[in-house]
Amino acid sequence: MIRKTLALLCFATLSQAANAAVVTTHKLALADAQKLASEAVAACQAKGYAVSASVVDASGQLQAFARADKAGPHTIEASRAKAFTSASAKQPTLAMMENSQKNPGAANLKDIPGFLLLGGGMPLKQGDEVIGAIGVAGAPGGHLDAQCIDAVLAK
Repeated sequence: MIRKTLALLCFATLSQAANAAVVTTHKLALADAQKLASEAVAACQAKGYAVSASVVDASGQLQAFARADKAGPHTIEASRAKAFTSASAKQPTLAMMENSQKNPGAANLKDIPGFLLLGGGMPLKQGDEVIGAIGVAGAPGGHLDAQCIDAVLAK
């Protein structure tokens, strides 16, 4: 009797899960993510900057990465963290940094694990939906990292 009741309860639970709402998300195709990372590195190299570029999906997971030959080792994680921050907050990291400096209520954003509040992270959108983000690190200033991204996205 107890086994039968337990089996029916498990079946009912599984049936409810099968009817649960499904959320559809979008992300860049791998080839497009790799192209974007490579083009960002090339845009910075054209300005004399050795950088790394990371592309993440909307959940902040790495999709593609490119690194200039002479980019410093710190640029690897910095580019990924900028992309993660931008994807998570759905806004450019330069704007987030400026906001956190002006607004005491936003100053603690820097304490969120994985966040890096420096310029050089930009959300990637399809319409109004954030489908990922790109982060660039290694230029002599986050605003210059952001300019490399802007040059690529303007194409």
